[in-house]
Amino acid sequence: MNRHLVQNVAAVGALVFALAGASASARSESGELRRDLAGADYGSGGGPQQQGGGFRFKSGVELINVTATVTDRSGRFYSKLRKEDFLVYEDGKPVEVTHFSADRTPVSLGIVVDTSGSMAGEKWSAAVNSIDRFFRTMVDEADEFFLYRFSANADLVADWTTDRDRLAVAIGRIHPNGGTAMYDAVAEAVPMAQGGQNRKKAVVIISDGNDTSSRVGVSDVKQMVRETEVLVYAVGIDGHGTPTFQRPTPPVQQPPPRLPIPLPFPGGGRGGGGRFPIPGTGGGGGYPPVTGGTGRGGTYSVGGDDRVNVLALREMTDDSGGRTEIVRDFRDLDPAIGSIADELSQQYYLGYPSPGFKDGRWHTIRVELRDPSLKVRARKGYVATP
Repeated sequence: MNRHLVQNVAAVGALVFALAGASASARSESGELRRDLAGADYGSGGGPQQQGGGFRFKSGVELINVTATVTDRSGRFYSKLRKEDFLVYEDGKPVEVTHFSADRTPVSLGIVVDTSGSMAGEKWSAAVNSIDRFFRTMVDEADEFFLYRFSANADLVADWTTDRDRLAVAIGRIHPNGGTAMYDAVAEAVPMAQGGQNRKKAVVIISDGNDTSSRVGVSDVKQMVRETEVLVYAVGIDGHGTPTFQRPTPPVQQPPPRLPIPLPFPGGGRGGGGRFPIPGTGGGGGYPPVTGGTGRGGTYSVGGDDRVNVLALREMTDDSGGRTEIVRDFRDLDPAIGSIADELSQQYYLGYPSPGFKDGRWHTIRVELRDPSLKVRARKGYVATP
């Protein structure tokens, strides 16, 4: 009787062991399948699927990655679209979007800041505060940053880090002086951003003047940007230019009801003073137009080295899907830079299989929306590097 009992217990134990092994094997295979699927999906962490800044299926099909910014007629970001709402064309021919995400994704981002002599004083203090606030606004733990400065030369101030305090200390040690080697700094920062660990990569340029010291030209920088997936943004400070970004204007106070008897001090009051002129009162021409941060407008000064070269900034930003903003006053740096941080958190990702060109040529990308009331901005093409 005891012998039969022992045999039954042993048989049951063997059966349980076999079932456990089969379950573990199934879990392992399931995990491998999930990892394989994640390697081809936008929501994964990249891992071995990330090659040379691009992303590939297991079969080796390379994806063309496109980041799109969508705004409504008032310039506000629109976040309710699906994959079916987008139309994408390469070289004028429609392509099938196979990868799509509307979720906020981590960013690998570099700040390239002007530290020439013209930035000294209150302007530099405002820039330091705005940049520090920018880093702290990017709240995803996986966001990573680096910091370049440029005066007569370009210098890496802080290498890749997620430590916002380290960045604050690094920028606080800078003292503006010297010339302006902006193109050299961007030419170093764009490849560095391309090597970031996150799929979304960006560079933000902050400057108050034209380039005076670079060894490379703006056309070289433009070509370099075209060969990467880096979004390039620029904020230019030009006190004499036409602004493309303005802080929200304060509400205009309604005048009190007119009394039947004139006040004893006609013509008095504060209507004509203050930082913000009241429309129609003279002395300021009213509020400048608000364009919603579309990057349109601005001025180009020929022959003035102390003026922001808006056309050059756009040469570096527009093909990438980024934008150039011009502000008149250093006090407008904070909302202008903040709007870029906001944009980077509210973008769409689109991916489609590469046609396989390796001809070294520029291939255009056009993104459209089925809803004509919305506006979309995205990279304008890519160079099919051999």
